[in-house]
Amino acid sequence: MSSQIALLIGASGQTGQHLLKELLNSPNYSQVHEYGRRVTDTELLSSGKDKLQQKVIDFEKLNDSGLKDGNWDVVFITLGTTRKNAGSVEAFEKIDREYVINVAREARINGKDQRLVYLSSTGADASSSFLYTKSKGLTELGLASLGYKDTIIFRPAMLAGVDRPESRPLETIARYFTNGLSHITSSVEIKVATLAKAMAKAGSLGSASLPPVARATQAGKENASFTVVGNAGAIALAQFE
Repeated sequence: MSSQIALLIGASGQTGQHLLKELLNSPNYSQVHEYGRRVTDTELLSSGKDKLQQKVIDFEKLNDSGLKDGNWDVVFITLGTTRKNAGSVEAFEKIDREYVINVAREARINGKDQRLVYLSSTGADASSSFLYTKSKGLTELGLASLGYKDTIIFRPAMLAGVDRPESRPLETIARYFTNGLSHITSSVEIKVATLAKAMAKAGSLGSASLPPVARATQAGKENASFTVVGNAGAIALAQFE
């Protein structure tokens, strides 16, 4: 398997932090480029720093980002937010959907076969009546229409192993129950480190080479189709050798 050049957008998030380390430690990626509103302190990275390149960008001025000058083989996007953190519905949709689609469009290189790997959420549905799942569903369709040769979307359930600076009491209660259920089913919870490992593998393998354990399915619509990897599939893929 030839080494690939990876671009990661959203490395400051819970999953993105782990994904950056996975990409840096993987022999499948010769270069890893981290672009974002802020970038990782390299003092926090223990290995792979020699192949890391970082750049702070303004999502409102992507023409100045230099993304078009990259030679990305795989574009990973883990950028996202919540209605509470964004401050308003409008701000949430701008960050969670507009920024994601716009940065993926800017990173798309005409004439080059590229793969796009996006972190969505379980329940994502463009016709959903809930803001969060509707936004994720619309984002998925928007990304799938950009012309990438291969689009892989992960839909994890409750994320475990997170280290948030803010307190989320309801999430803590929900995680208590999903942690118990995770011993019975692999569909309710996933550790962020496990999710990151699965995403890195999917990025190097591509849809056509995903093993059966990934339980990959096809979704979307005409001219905007994509591969979906759910919670159980991501856990199995991370463990697959």
